[in-house]
Amino acid sequence: MVTKKSEPIGRPRRPSLEGRVAVVAGATRGAGRGIARALGEAGATVYCTGRSVRGRPPKDGVYAGRPETIEETADLVTDSGGRGVAVRVDHLVEEEVALLAERVRAEAKRLDVLVNDISEGVLYEWKPFHELSVPHGLTALRNGIHTHILTSRHLVPLMIGSRRTAPGLVVEVTDGDTLDYRGNIFYDLVKISVNRLAFAMAEELRKHRVASVAVTPGYMRTEYALDHYGVTEENWREAAKKDANFLASETPLFVGRAVAALAADPDVMEKSGGVFGSWTLADEYGFADADGGRPHFGRHMAKDSGTAPPDRPTKGPFRWALKTEASR
Repeated sequence: MVTKKSEPIGRPRRPSLEGRVAVVAGATRGAGRGIARALGEAGATVYCTGRSVRGRPPKDGVYAGRPETIEETADLVTDSGGRGVAVRVDHLVEEEVALLAERVRAEAKRLDVLVNDISEGVLYEWKPFHELSVPHGLTALRNGIHTHILTSRHLVPLMIGSRRTAPGLVVEVTDGDTLDYRGNIFYDLVKISVNRLAFAMAEELRKHRVASVAVTPGYMRTEYALDHYGVTEENWREAAKKDANFLASETPLFVGRAVAALAADPDVMEKSGGVFGSWTLADEYGFADADGGRPHFGRHMAKDSGTAPPDRPTKGPFRWALKTEASR
């Protein structure tokens, strides 16, 4: 595989996705919104889905009462140079997901990129597993895994049937590019499961020329995180007084540009089945964050733990290997 040359920091590479159609499931806020915006920057048509619409904020869960909406995300996509389409979908309701697929088929007649970013929507307790609430944990599993399966089940057939010159791409948004334990058994099960889902789909979809990968952001300055620390994007460094790791944080647009770079890569099939960090993809593809910087959370965590960062710039320390035809 040929490694792409990195561009100087502050000169982000802008891939072209003109004519491509994407669905970002869970585009209301956070990584989903950043990914939708970045796909818009590249010129794509982006269907932005979620439950939060104008006049109907979420009533329960960790995001209860928050102001972000899918309409705002769609507007940001359009303002960035693409075409944003807001569609209210509860991705736990199979009938609504099926209707989304029918709408995309009817309007766009194709699908090139599918991003699964529906979150668990719960706050985790960092306790031993035998002290945790099982119903709370099962809610996280249902929200964070079942939604991804339902969405892929109904949207991927559009990708298989689409005529394209470039490979299709399915992205599972995860947390972490290693097999390390994530501190809460339910959180760990959600994230390792979406990684495995990306791998399983890669096995089945490669004959259709559709790549499937998992992508993790670093420490994100989401809307929720900024509010939690009482800062804004203008003075976010003040939050480091409470959490020093915040100095290595990135905006949601950073992981968005990682996804856009993958979608525009004609050789993305070589990465199918892998798990990738936004920071390692930035090293490879040469894009930068919104402020022109290139945060590297992997290097930050390696320094913090006193270990050297892995010498695998695009695969991270963990990757399931696809079987070859000869080994079957």
